[in-house]
Amino acid sequence: MSNIVAIVGRPNVGKSTLFNRLVKSRDAIVDSVSGVTRDRHYGKGDWNGKEYSVIDTGGYAVGSDDVFEEEIRKQVQLAIEEADSIIFVVDVEEGITPMDVEVANVLRKVKKPILLAVNKVDNAMRDADAVEFYNLGLGEYFTISSMNGSGTGELLDALAEKLDVNVIEEADLPRFAVVGRPNAGKSSFINALIGEERNIVTDIAGTTRDTIDTKYNRFGFEFNLIDTAGIRKKSKVKEDLEFYSVMRAVRAIENCDIALVVIDATRGFEGQDENIFWLAEKNKKGIVILVNKWDLVEKETNSTRDFEAQIRKEIAPFSDVPIIFISALTKQRVFKAIETAVEVFENRKRRIPTSKLNDAMLDLVKHHGPPSIKGKFVKVKYCMQLPTPTPQFVFFCNLPQYVKEPYKRFVENKMREIYNFNGVPIVIYFRQK
Repeated sequence: MSNIVAIVGRPNVGKSTLFNRLVKSRDAIVDSVSGVTRDRHYGKGDWNGKEYSVIDTGGYAVGSDDVFEEEIRKQVQLAIEEADSIIFVVDVEEGITPMDVEVANVLRKVKKPILLAVNKVDNAMRDADAVEFYNLGLGEYFTISSMNGSGTGELLDALAEKLDVNVIEEADLPRFAVVGRPNAGKSSFINALIGEERNIVTDIAGTTRDTIDTKYNRFGFEFNLIDTAGIRKKSKVKEDLEFYSVMRAVRAIENCDIALVVIDATRGFEGQDENIFWLAEKNKKGIVILVNKWDLVEKETNSTRDFEAQIRKEIAPFSDVPIIFISALTKQRVFKAIETAVEVFENRKRRIPTSKLNDAMLDLVKHHGPPSIKGKFVKVKYCMQLPTPTPQFVFFCNLPQYVKEPYKRFVENKMREIYNFNGVPIVIYFRQK
């Protein structure tokens, strides 16, 4: 079940700073790809056991002064339509502005949870100044400082109460989402696969405005294929309809089983391709990378190998992902792409009996245990796969606090050598016995 949280408000109130704080509160994985997530305007976080996606609505509406307020109003309305909860950020230094009133007028008519966050409150005097925001008519407010984090815990506590418990609903059919940058060839790929012009295809980026479901039932495969609008960097998203499309694409990734990440071979694996990949990985989706338009690339002897090596370098440490070179125009390897996606779907459902898992892994960690710290050695007693929809494993040991990320990656890589989890993110925990 999806929980999309939109951060709305006028420019320069600290929305992006709050966004970064909510996303980076997740875990060490975020830190390891902080360079990737810096320019994103959507991200993943969790609080009190509830996961959510955050959409930063700022930065995309660029216009002259006379139309700027209208653009902000459109932006808020689009966020309201697609989001499940809304955080309205205002600035205590500037007080209530006409634009704040405009946004509040829209939000008061909404039936969805609204949290008013008064930002830049970092001393007692400013805390008293925040009282004036009662005049917006949105009820209680939360005083925060998104810069140093004060008050954000209380805000997140209130947000978590509004969110649904994350339950992955078992769909009747697997859901494969075709995602990627605009004009990467997502619609062309689906048309080539189903053998008809199901989706409009033009050379204009952004032709697909919405997510489109297509039921596929051929050659022994049956699943729902979802075409999504392209996802751009926030600095490139200037049109309100396109912003709406991005939110739909993010939701499609959250609700799918497998993300088919389509990239344009003529442009290479760019930063936003990487952003889309990590969004799917954080949501623990199966992933297949499709390098489209391969027929347009001038090739040398090692072109395929070098291109693939570059992609795996960019997505490290999670590089156990299938990469298929296709051409939607000539239908080259499009069915191979689907066969691979089905295999990844099966890998994602794989369950390993506890006895077999212990037979394989206990001997490994006994002979290649974590490095000792302060003369203390970690001893793993038992391991098992958790009853979760995606592969997650727990290792019970005496000193879990001494197990660091490099060793977790070592154990994960060994598990991937023994068991086939190609294309599937797996999570490993070390817990006290």
